[in-house]
Amino acid sequence: MVVFQQRYRFGLAWVALLAFTLGACSGSESEHATAALPTASPQQQGVSAERLAALDALAERYVDDGRVAGMVNIVLRNGQVVYFKATGSRSLGGRTALRTSDLFRIYSMTKPITAVAAMQLYEQGGFHLSDPVKKFIPELAELQVLQADGQRGPLERPITMHDLLTHTAGFSYGFLADADAVDAQYAAANLWAAEDLDEFAQRVAKLPLRFQPGSRYHYSIAVDLTGLVVQRISGVPFAQYLEENIFAPLGMADTFFAVPKAKRHRFLPNYYYDNSSQAPVNVNAASAPLSPTSGVAMRDYEEVGLYSGGGGLVSTAMDYARFAEALRNGGSLDGVRILAPATVAYMSTNHLPAGAGLAGFGEQPGVEIADSGLGFGLGFGVLTSAVTNKVIGSVGEYNWGGAAGRIFWVDPVEELVAVSMIQLMNSPWPLRADVKVAVYQALDDIYAQ
Repeated sequence: MVVFQQRYRFGLAWVALLAFTLGACSGSESEHATAALPTASPQQQGVSAERLAALDALAERYVDDGRVAGMVNIVLRNGQVVYFKATGSRSLGGRTALRTSDLFRIYSMTKPITAVAAMQLYEQGGFHLSDPVKKFIPELAELQVLQADGQRGPLERPITMHDLLTHTAGFSYGFLADADAVDAQYAAANLWAAEDLDEFAQRVAKLPLRFQPGSRYHYSIAVDLTGLVVQRISGVPFAQYLEENIFAPLGMADTFFAVPKAKRHRFLPNYYYDNSSQAPVNVNAASAPLSPTSGVAMRDYEEVGLYSGGGGLVSTAMDYARFAEALRNGGSLDGVRILAPATVAYMSTNHLPAGAGLAGFGEQPGVEIADSGLGFGLGFGVLTSAVTNKVIGSVGEYNWGGAAGRIFWVDPVEELVAVSMIQLMNSPWPLRADVKVAVYQALDDIYAQ
């Protein structure tokens, strides 16, 4: 097993810790403040303050209609916060106002963070994208693919690191256990109850692939395996690697796998949209996906052993905005660099073949389909055509979302960063499109030529 012992050791350049509010913001408590981002009036950055009120109206509509308990939105332009507001309550039917400092399960918005961690090691020479994954995870050396006849057969070529980072390795998630033979085996394997990433890999090693590596896109557990690669190359636990090389350097004090005891009062309840009742229900009171279960990743946020690089992190809107702003700024924030500009540009380029597309961004991006205007880079969704996608935006935007309804995007054309946070699984509403329309219609000055 290869262990790449040299790691990034960034000097920690903390800016002053302060809490702030913008507009009619439900403010962060000072004792909960993380490193703040600079603020500016919307007009100073070519944004209409009057038209930004559309974000207020959007959040209030979602709250008033009972779709969500609350929502936090933050928008930056040119590195300046022009909008930051919490709307609604911490819980449905509750009276405690949601705060901008409250903690959200970010689920698949963990994936871009894991991809950045991997590409840090790539920059150091820890691996090549053409390297076989079995070089770092030998447990996967004997993987086979499920063939059309229902039998397992050999791989035509090894799974590569590029396959992992682009979801083209042939792995799955088990979402379609009732209808798909491979997914049924994923469900039976109970992957998220593994004690740690090593045991996770051992369980995955017993499962078949859906298809030959590199042949097509399919959203999967590949990013969880990427976290194990990071752990083995760096020689430290995956959670420790993220803290030392991404969270601490970027001043992300409120991002972690296990919620510290002192911060648990800020951890929001999660909801699931129930199709039968056509209403959100608290996952604590329902037989719903990702309901709390002791010792299971993404269900237990107190005693965490399996660090899910695909969906295990908890964060705040401000913390994630700091991460996204570092990407927009070419891999650095507050004088601390976590990636090279060329690496960020390479990651945010569409790596899928011409004519291939995603069914959507976020928690249910589906399988590969014909060109949809949505591509995929190394850890990010990439907008290849706003016209084909039929939602306003800029070609080259990169983004991702999470299973409880959150989304972020970076628009390098308009120099925008936006993060929207809710806690609702299985949402039937187009929040992501709604937020994009509200943000882009507020731009007085556009940079696109």
